[in-house]
Amino acid sequence: MPSIVNSPSIFSLLLDSLLASLPILAVLVLMLRYRWGGAQAGAIGWLLAQAIAWLFFGTGPSVLFYAQVKGILLTLYVLYIIWAALLFYRVTDEAGLVKAIGYWLPHLTPDRALQALLLGWIFSSFLQGVGGFGVPVAVIAPLLVGLGFSPAAAVVIPSVGHGWAVTFGSLGASFYALIAATGRNGSELALPAALFLGCACFGCGASVLWATGGRRTLRAGLLPMFAIGLTMAVALFLVVSQGLWALGSTIATLLGLGVAVAWSRWQKANAVAAHAQLPSPLPSDVRTAIPPGWALLPYVLLIAIVLAANLLTPVSDFLGQVVLRVDFPELSTARGWVTPAGPGRTIDVFGHAGALLVYASLLSYAVLRWRGYLTPAAVPRIARGVVNGALRSSLGIAAMVGMATTMEHAGMTYFLASGIAQVAGRAFPLVAPFIGALGAFMTGSNTNSNVVFGSLQQQIALLAGINPAFILAAQTSGAAIGSTFAPAKIIVGCSTVNLGGKEGAVMEAIMRYSLLLLAILALMTAATVYLFAG
Repeated sequence: MPSIVNSPSIFSLLLDSLLASLPILAVLVLMLRYRWGGAQAGAIGWLLAQAIAWLFFGTGPSVLFYAQVKGILLTLYVLYIIWAALLFYRVTDEAGLVKAIGYWLPHLTPDRALQALLLGWIFSSFLQGVGGFGVPVAVIAPLLVGLGFSPAAAVVIPSVGHGWAVTFGSLGASFYALIAATGRNGSELALPAALFLGCACFGCGASVLWATGGRRTLRAGLLPMFAIGLTMAVALFLVVSQGLWALGSTIATLLGLGVAVAWSRWQKANAVAAHAQLPSPLPSDVRTAIPPGWALLPYVLLIAIVLAANLLTPVSDFLGQVVLRVDFPELSTARGWVTPAGPGRTIDVFGHAGALLVYASLLSYAVLRWRGYLTPAAVPRIARGVVNGALRSSLGIAAMVGMATTMEHAGMTYFLASGIAQVAGRAFPLVAPFIGALGAFMTGSNTNSNVVFGSLQQQIALLAGINPAFILAAQTSGAAIGSTFAPAKIIVGCSTVNLGGKEGAVMEAIMRYSLLLLAILALMTAATVYLFAG
């Protein structure tokens, strides 16, 4: 771990903390006050980090150069998953599978509360598990409007519904970013994160019911919400405890969907009072062309591939033969901050989670092409969709990662953490989830928040004598919830239901639910830290 030779005075520590915070503050101001995008604001933050590291923290050209090389490796590690996840999503969406599933689910029940849970909670979380990056709201909001939900509610419901699934969604992109940014063992971080997010799952389900119809709908849907939520929370914990971080949200939501389907059938068979009329019959093209089994097949293939790569030793050994690895020398600044020699972020080229997504995408394309759901003409549309969806976010991630690695190698993260630790003291666990949420709000991404603030939160925890695993779990859980009211995601959701220009009211509604969930996470973090103190 990096170290510093001379301990600074309190005054100089606070001054250094202020200087170190300037790149992050610049990103915040540019994104929140001036509505800059993550790529543009991140670029300014990166430039400012270089200048401050050079002028005030004694960081020479060689240290800055190696910090950028490490940042490139970390960026590639994260983007490998993001681009591959979007490829998988575009293949399934181009074949009409996402639309077909969206049509099938609400026709399982006439109950309004259960319809909202099926689409706004379970299916939106499932889409987050296999795609993410704004997809859940963009897909679900128009479907809810078609079922008679108001446009504002149609955006709010999936926004708050999928928050718990973000960290272990997108094939674990955000969680892998947290591992990469902090250098900690994923097994150490997975269980506390799954515990926090499992509890948040119930809050997201309750928020969906309240947003659908207030107290009356919450009472009507409370029992199925609890049964489904318990299934998904327990499944998430068990899956990630086995090291299957890329499948946590996907498997949990599939099992939750199974419970929801069983519940709806039981409800129909026993003539439970319905709260809404049945929606119009399924369109004939959906009813006849894409049965549910075929619509779910790519996701089954994905799970099989990930399980084989993680649990079958011959398969994992075969895929792990090519590893991209760069060893770095010991680095030190003029002020005595030392970064030990060692490798940067290693990339398992053919066994990486991104590679597994590519295999699933190619196999799914082949099967769907054989069945006639895809044609060769779909290939350029899929490619354009991937590039358009990933390019801007990739630039933002690259800039944020470069800023974070520069601050880490210059000692700026340490000084900023030291200043926050001095001010917050032992009350810091109450703040940790909100820092994660702030990062996700300003960047639009749990992944970006973990990159920017993961190392900072770890440094604060170490300085305060707190187990870093709990604080980092709070970081990524808070960022998951915070991402639900990120302006970029809200703009995308509103654009799909003709609410352009009314994003402020929608954001305010989402924040009411999300801030309550963040407060609960803060109390959970504090209770966990103090329970296991020492």
